[in-house]
Amino acid sequence: MENKNNVTEFILLGLTQDKTIAKVCFLLFLVLYAVIIFGNLLIIITIKTSERLDSPMYFFLSYLSFLDISYSTVTAPKLIYDLLVGKKTIPFVGCIAQLFMGHFFGCTEIFLLTVMAYDRCIAIHKPLHYTNVMNKHVCGCLVTASWVGGFVHSLVQALLTIQLPFCGPNEIDHYFCDVHPLLKLACTNTYVIGVIVVTNSGLISLTCFVVLAVSYVIIMVSLRSYSSKGRLRALSTCSSHVTVVILFFGPCIFIYMRPSTTFSADKMISVFYTIITPVLNPLIYTLRNEEVKNAMKKLWSRKV
Repeated sequence: MENKNNVTEFILLGLTQDKTIAKVCFLLFLVLYAVIIFGNLLIIITIKTSERLDSPMYFFLSYLSFLDISYSTVTAPKLIYDLLVGKKTIPFVGCIAQLFMGHFFGCTEIFLLTVMAYDRCIAIHKPLHYTNVMNKHVCGCLVTASWVGGFVHSLVQALLTIQLPFCGPNEIDHYFCDVHPLLKLACTNTYVIGVIVVTNSGLISLTCFVVLAVSYVIIMVSLRSYSSKGRLRALSTCSSHVTVVILFFGPCIFIYMRPSTTFSADKMISVFYTIITPVLNPLIYTLRNEEVKNAMKKLWSRKV
């Protein structure tokens, strides 16, 4: 089929059509986005300025905070703005760019969370070899590989979508541009592309989740040889990461591990992993980590 595209912009239906609910959501998401920016920036600054937070775990955590800021910024500002306007439009090019950046930062975060699980696995399973295995060069390579993996994934998603013909209608029943809602609008058979999308997105999420699960099985087995104090400390560190993984991977697997269909619940589930999880990450990693809390107190005392 010849690729004919008569659509120059898309209309986003957003989260709600109720003006009262939209105003409440505007205030709520504005506060949440501010918390995302402030909380994750605070973690990055704390890690970069503290001499004690120089282990690989905090090196990865600083990048996770940066990804949380970037990932939420792809969708949150547009969502907040659209809650106050009548007609929510986005240019075709802007839609593809939002799709690309969303999958880029999101997939990079999935890979980074997997790397962080590997880091904890080595630290607990082979503590004597940890500093040699997870040296600065290796950590840098793992972070770079996460970024490259995210880029390749998002490039595939964008190329698959941009070559589709869109001849109307142009209303997206979502608050941002994503693959499944766009496949629904394409005026051609998208079955094959839908299968590729599920393979590309869903299997990445599922495979990384399985790797994470195996890592934590190894961790739990290794903890049997630890003292009760050491076991509690290791579990405290790992539980923060497990919480983040469940909050992020659960919605992603639900959205992308199925055929190219959309449900009414997709929008609320998307809010969870694009906004709620980036809000919770700083709280999870600071409230359950004494080293980070002490470093923040020292940073605050120096500023005062």
